[in-house]
Amino acid sequence: MANQNVTFDVATGVPYAVNLNIYGGANFSDKFTITNPNGTAFRFDTGAGSTPSSPVEWSGSAAMSKSVAVGATLGVTTAFNVGFTSARDGVITLSLNPAATRNLKPGRYVYDVLVSSGNTTFNIINGDVLVKAGIATNP
Repeated sequence: MANQNVTFDVATGVPYAVNLNIYGGANFSDKFTITNPNGTAFRFDTGAGSTPSSPVEWSGSAAMSKSVAVGATLGVTTAFNVGFTSARDGVITLSLNPAATRNLKPGRYVYDVLVSSGNTTFNIINGDVLVKAGIATNP
């Protein structure tokens, strides 16, 4: 599992760019620790701008799409599983099981990660995904 440190600024709303590699037929899991510009954890156990005494529900979604040209995609190819590993510490995990990665065609994709609380949605992470085909088989 790879670990990524991401700084997200709510005021600008600009997603943080992180590129990923996925290997066909293998488990994929990547952990992201989200922090505010001042270094504190982006808390997924409170509302955006709320205090810790105001617990709210957050949800997340992430999807990738085959990229065919600059700025052009073919729609959602695969949706990632998104888990809030540690809401208090700002940790989320994206994952795909071997069956899902086996069905991906090798090549370049784009992806993004959205999180929402109430009526507030943030695109916190995006980037490119390079899918590599498996070569070896089980002995």
